[in-house]
Amino acid sequence: MDRKELALKLHHSKFNCCQSVACAFCHVMGQDPETTFKQAEAFGFGMGAMETCGAVSGMAMVVGMKLSDGNLEDPKTKKECYAMMKTLIEEFKAKNGSINCAEIKGVETGKVLRSCDGCIEDAVELLDKHLLGL
Repeated sequence: MDRKELALKLHHSKFNCCQSVACAFCHVMGQDPETTFKQAEAFGFGMGAMETCGAVSGMAMVVGMKLSDGNLEDPKTKKECYAMMKTLIEEFKAKNGSINCAEIKGVETGKVLRSCDGCIEDAVELLDKHLLGL
């Protein structure tokens, strides 16, 4: 099963969008799935308020897992993480029209831009492309 399939399987088993994306990369990043699941929980449903898409938040978590130096005394990887997120957000917006959950779901317009499953697939695809070179 590839990461997109895994992420969708997780989503269909009641993981939120952020949890689905972040947990699909746990084994690659050497992260504990239960801890990642807990950390990602409040980012679902657009941070509980239909703001930033949970799949985008999941991308941010994976970027941190992959690129952060974890140096608590003198972190040096913030700019690299921010640059990667800028790239990922630009490409996600190009595919989906927005990173705002309510806009993607068409809350005010009635026009759904993308399904949650589609956003999850796009997030995983972008992470594979930019972080893992797949």
